[in-house]
Amino acid sequence: MGLEILVALIFLVSTAAIFGFFVLMSGRAEAALRQQVEGRLEEMSGVVEADSDLLVKSAPTGPLPGMDRMVAQTATGSAFERWLEQSGTAMSLSKLFLTSLLVAVLVGLVGGAFAGSPWATGVTGLIGFAVPVVVIRQRRVMRFRKFEEHFPEALDLISRAVRAGHAFSAALKMIGDELDAPVGPEFRKTFDEQNFGLPLGDALEHLALRVPLLDVRFFVTAVLIQHDTGGNLAEILDNLAEVVRERFKIRRQVRVHSAHGRMTGYVLMALPVFLLIALSFINPGHVGLLFEEGMGRMMLVGAIVMQAVGYVWIRQVVKIEV
Repeated sequence: MGLEILVALIFLVSTAAIFGFFVLMSGRAEAALRQQVEGRLEEMSGVVEADSDLLVKSAPTGPLPGMDRMVAQTATGSAFERWLEQSGTAMSLSKLFLTSLLVAVLVGLVGGAFAGSPWATGVTGLIGFAVPVVVIRQRRVMRFRKFEEHFPEALDLISRAVRAGHAFSAALKMIGDELDAPVGPEFRKTFDEQNFGLPLGDALEHLALRVPLLDVRFFVTAVLIQHDTGGNLAEILDNLAEVVRERFKIRRQVRVHSAHGRMTGYVLMALPVFLLIALSFINPGHVGLLFEEGMGRMMLVGAIVMQAVGYVWIRQVVKIEV
């Protein structure tokens, strides 16, 4: 009876912590959106003045700034910070580490309470530690997919602006003002960098670095070649927009045809976990042998390794580059 109460308390605490984190992140998103709208209104009314502090790039501060500075000095840390920035989350490395550690502790306690074994606590803790990283990775993938979907609209807008006689930098500002995230803010950053004195080539290279997509690289290369050799930029961007739309259409068709294989991988990964949970309720003593006996722990480790290898194998089979 005491174990059941402990499990219930851990579940309630975990649920409350996750719900509180969600409410906190939602409030921050609303505050950022409100600040963006107020900035747009001030800019339209001519209230905003040039400020040198706005030219300085500021990284998101976390609860452990010393750790952030130390990791940022390494090449791997800088790449991971760029990875976090590409996901669109205002989260530092230290904040991500502490969040992963908190989730690992909560998931490890729940898993250990259910299985009654320290091995289960360690395994579920490692899984919980990886959950925030997986969530941020998924947000990064979804953000890039949304960018690819609306990128042809940005190319069309630049083409129409150039035909109307506007400068290329003015077309970048139009995209930043007219299009939603993530396309609008990324092009607005490019316009700000170019407007504050950075050469156009460097500003576009920074865009390709922030959004490492093949379509963006095509765009940057085409603009730089046209800038050096001349030519009809509007016609180039129209052709590029058509190519991007066709690639996006083909990619969606490929995802439809490979949906069965991807769903098979998800089911094969989830089935042993759900089966283990179901058997722990039906026959706890039988499942407990897997965590208590040495041979059972070896079988669990082998099963996890083989499941991971099988999942990666299926993903590589259904992964088709377009």
